[in-house]
Amino acid sequence: QVQLVESGGGSVQAGDSLRLSCEVSGIYSTFGMGWFRQAPGKEREFVAAISWDSAKRYYGDSVKGRFEISRDNAENTAYLQMNSLKPEDTAFYYCALQRLFGRRYPLWDEYDYWGQGTEVTVSS
Repeated sequence: QVQLVESGGGSVQAGDSLRLSCEVSGIYSTFGMGWFRQAPGKEREFVAAISWDSAKRYYGDSVKGRFEISRDNAENTAYLQMNSLKPEDTAFYYCALQRLFGRRYPLWDEYDYWGQGTEVTVSS
């Protein structure tokens, strides 16, 4: 059974940084990882994605230059380093796993497994 468990969310001030983690278990093949977020009353938004070998990394326009996605396959963990946080970054953040990582990485319904989410609140 594949499981994804996020951690690292919290409440911070604008300009601060946070690092989210997503620990994966129960899968024994290569896979891509993505991060999405959803604020109250808004649609789920693509944040970042990374290939198995970390050679390919993609970002949503609203986070480019501020967020960085990474992964440690030995630890079965993906990360989202969030810098220069803004109030508009406030949302629930979800990690997701895509068994066949490809061009459709920004689409949430192309992912096979999801974590439970972790809340990030940024105050001005």
